[in-house]
Amino acid sequence: MDPVSEFKSKSGLKRIYQAFWYSLDGFRSAWRHEHAFRQEVSVFVVGAIIALILRISAFEKLVLIGVLLLILIVELINSSIEAVVDRVSLERHPLSKNAKDFGSAAVLLTCLLAIATWAVVLYNRFL
Repeated sequence: MDPVSEFKSKSGLKRIYQAFWYSLDGFRSAWRHEHAFRQEVSVFVVGAIIALILRISAFEKLVLIGVLLLILIVELINSSIEAVVDRVSLERHPLSKNAKDFGSAAVLLTCLLAIATWAVVLYNRFL
């Protein structure tokens, strides 16, 4: 028999409803406690506004906004990894450092992807 957490949610509409509120709690917590998340939200808002104003196709707008949203997604995953590592132990350990550094590297790669995407779309459209 597989062990199942007592916190594992149920099925049906109640689960979807509860998951929505858990997600909002996650956004609130990230906004309150994660400086990087707040900075990236600011970049997302400014970038989304610019993308919507630009005279580019709807698909290009979607791609430009999508890569900015991807940064937020990866940052939330990175923050969750950091929280779990800190929950397990605040002691400095090479594996804890690796876990946090890997998450940070994922955010960096996502930022580089966003920069490259914006550069290609803007270059192809305007130069």
